[in-house]
Amino acid sequence: MRKSAKWLLVLTGIAIAGTLAVRHYQADIGLALFQRAVDARVGRDNTASLPDGLHIGLCGTGSPLPNADRAGACTMVMAGKHIYVVDAGEGGARNISLMGIPNGKIDGLFLTHFHSDHMDGLGPMMLLRWTGGSAKAPLAVYGPTGVEAVIAGFNAAYAQDNSYRIAHHGEDIVPPSGAGATAMPFAMDGDSRVVLEKDGLTVTAFKVDHDPVSPAVGYRFDYKGRSVVVSGDTAKSAVLERVAKDADLLLHEALQPKLVTKMTAALDKKGLGNTAKITKDILDYHASPEEAADSARNAGVGQLVFTHIVPPFPSRFFNPAFLGDAPKRFKGEIVVGEDGMLFSLPAGSKTISRQELM
Repeated sequence: MRKSAKWLLVLTGIAIAGTLAVRHYQADIGLALFQRAVDARVGRDNTASLPDGLHIGLCGTGSPLPNADRAGACTMVMAGKHIYVVDAGEGGARNISLMGIPNGKIDGLFLTHFHSDHMDGLGPMMLLRWTGGSAKAPLAVYGPTGVEAVIAGFNAAYAQDNSYRIAHHGEDIVPPSGAGATAMPFAMDGDSRVVLEKDGLTVTAFKVDHDPVSPAVGYRFDYKGRSVVVSGDTAKSAVLERVAKDADLLLHEALQPKLVTKMTAALDKKGLGNTAKITKDILDYHASPEEAADSARNAGVGQLVFTHIVPPFPSRFFNPAFLGDAPKRFKGEIVVGEDGMLFSLPAGSKTISRQELM
């Protein structure tokens, strides 16, 4: 027998023996690997080492259209040691945890409007924040007039669940006073207004065009010379361009009409007229990537990040098709946002760095 054939037999034998050994000890190996994962992940706090400044985490970049890779609308904003969240789409609270950001440290939530995909994850957001830090006060939820009814509904829906958890874990672990949320409504009499000032952070709400959804707002966060604007859902908006003037980072929703039109045609062809009507209708109250790029250019922002991506697509390979002519209209950096991205804007600097936490 040739030497090469002997070596092949030996290697085959080793492979078979290894496979049998793994099967025999699979439970023990699994327990050991699980222990390593637990030791590495439990109690992580990826915010602890961040420098003073603004830090923007994408905890949900999706839309109501099903997408396995994107949670519903959710953006984390950290200013100094304070953590706020803009919108609470389905899966957002889960992603915050997966990103190594403690839900128990969330100071408050800002809702842009009352479409379901921007608040259907509010229940887990309230729960994980309460249980994660033994909160003694409810989650503060800021929003335009109407947020009171939203919060009352969620509090009523979760009241029974809250009572079970208090009875099971005890009041020291889940203080009754910390369950649920408290509505912090504000009226939009003009185009914009300051809705929060705290420890050097200023949060400004501004009207956007999402008709027939009203009220609908976006938010600007300013902290120690750094600034980020979160558009909320909107068609191209002159108010947004004014409020976003010279911001470091603009986080803007985007819908690519060319791709959505192809979805509509396929739905019509399959006889799914109801869904096709919806995909036709959504074209008129969202901005295209090109329009968002125009707004970024007009406002003079430093960087443009897309979120609330419509339609869903399976990989980064499709980013150019989604962007269309946006890169020709805005010469700054453009990023198609993905769940788990974290953008850091250190105080006293002009830099914007990016990392992926998921």
